[in-house]
Amino acid sequence: MIKGIAHLAFQVSDMEKSIKFYKEAFGFKKKFTLGDDDGKPWIIYLEVSKTQFIELFYAHEPLIHAPHQTSYQHLCLEIEELHAFVEALELKGFVLDKPIIMGLDNNYQCWINDPDGNPIELMEYGKDALQLKP
Repeated sequence: MIKGIAHLAFQVSDMEKSIKFYKEAFGFKKKFTLGDDDGKPWIIYLEVSKTQFIELFYAHEPLIHAPHQTSYQHLCLEIEELHAFVEALELKGFVLDKPIIMGLDNNYQCWINDPDGNPIELMEYGKDALQLKP
């Protein structure tokens, strides 16, 4: 039985910049660090909820962002009161990649990128959300 998504993992080019982004934009807290076999920092865990995390891996080589090199599409975060959440982001100086719209699935959505350009969808289920229909 699947209970949910445990974590999503990203390789990041600047760990401190990425931690700051996820903390300031979304309030995620650093939970713990895992070291590699040599004791060097390897993965930083950020807590999304009690059992859900984002893993940030230290990039050992420069990251190359090309659509044909990955199957990653985006991370989607469910947001309560999306308009207020976005207003708070903008007051903190974050810039949306795409503004709030009503999506084809009847949900409000907008987009922001993390420091490595990974797209993040911010979504609030609408009253007619296709995902919530029986």
